[in-house]
Amino acid sequence: MNDRVIKINELIKRELGQIILREIEMPENAVVTLTRVAASGNLQQAKVYISVVPDEKAHEVLKTLGQNVFAIQQILNRKLKMRPVPKILWVMEKATAEAQRIEELLAQIKEKG
Repeated sequence: MNDRVIKINELIKRELGQIILREIEMPENAVVTLTRVAASGNLQQAKVYISVVPDEKAHEVLKTLGQNVFAIQQILNRKLKMRPVPKILWVMEKATAEAQRIEELLAQIKEKG
């Protein structure tokens, strides 16, 4: 991956974080974290990886983001001074959920030990 794509990934992550925080009404008691952005080499699309706490709210958060993707995309297009602006694809971050599960198991083992 070249430096330009890496910089664009960081820029998109930062801008989307602000947009979601300020513009989108998230489900109550859900904490949404943008973990990373992976733009394609041709910058046509960007996979935006999110993690949600608690895990039970993940489906609801993805639904909310999906319903608002057009508005989010329009705001992002206005904020970024580049063409093309990659099309956003929301993806659940599996690594975070797996890490959380491992932490829970370790805590259980520690309690029994």
